[in-house]
Amino acid sequence: MSEMKVNKALTIAGSDSGGGAGIQADLKTFQELGVYGMTAITAITAQNTLGVQGVYPVPVEGIEKQLHSIGTDVTPDAVKLGMLFSSEIIKIVAENIKSFSWNNIVLDPVMIAKGGASLLQQEAVLALQEHLLPLATVITPNVPEAEVLTGMKIHTIEDSKEAAKMLHDLGAKFVVMKGGHAAYQGNEVIDLLFDGNVFIEYRSKRIASIQTHGSGCTFAAAVTAGLAKGYEIADAVREAKNFISIAIEDELNIGSGHGPTNHFAYGRRNIHA
Repeated sequence: MSEMKVNKALTIAGSDSGGGAGIQADLKTFQELGVYGMTAITAITAQNTLGVQGVYPVPVEGIEKQLHSIGTDVTPDAVKLGMLFSSEIIKIVAENIKSFSWNNIVLDPVMIAKGGASLLQQEAVLALQEHLLPLATVITPNVPEAEVLTGMKIHTIEDSKEAAKMLHDLGAKFVVMKGGHAAYQGNEVIDLLFDGNVFIEYRSKRIASIQTHGSGCTFAAAVTAGLAKGYEIADAVREAKNFISIAIEDELNIGSGHGPTNHFAYGRRNIHA
């Protein structure tokens, strides 16, 4: 009997007690897309669909121990970086990525929760630009995150393209400019993939829903899963786009605020297709 190839993905991110974002969303996405998930938890949040009630960073030593435990035993095929909170955490994560020569790094620059709570300290933005962008295979910012990282305002599709070029110049090999926050796009959501030369557009209808908590985490985790399975970046982004679109469309309607996306939906729809 031949040995089964197990594709593995590591998420380095915060824990969401409500289960819709962060580590919990990442593991659900990995599982649904057939990838074995591992974690290094950077912070614990007290959180639900109404907002973030508290953020409690894990000591840097604890984060380093988690990364060392994984790096010395189970090598991930892809790594997703989510909520990193502080410059100290960013630096230790960057050091371990380089030390263990991890590849397929997906940087989701988590900064602000749906309810408005800050999930990245201001001084950490510079550390992210300096230490992580040059290591990123792909960065997946939404419009507000791209504005913070580039210092420019984004009002048009051309602005999004200019921001993508700036992020590429800062070191990211690929840039995915997400369109979910881009109200100027009207009834469409246009995500842009930039490789330093050309743009690929991914279009979908805009879904009127507040059941979008964790959508950014989920999208980036789906890209990570695709890379872990050996997909080319364009195919990984295409699957991620389909995954999150279906997850938003098939509402769970959990909680009284911004409810979580439906991580079951993509697999169930494919089964019944």
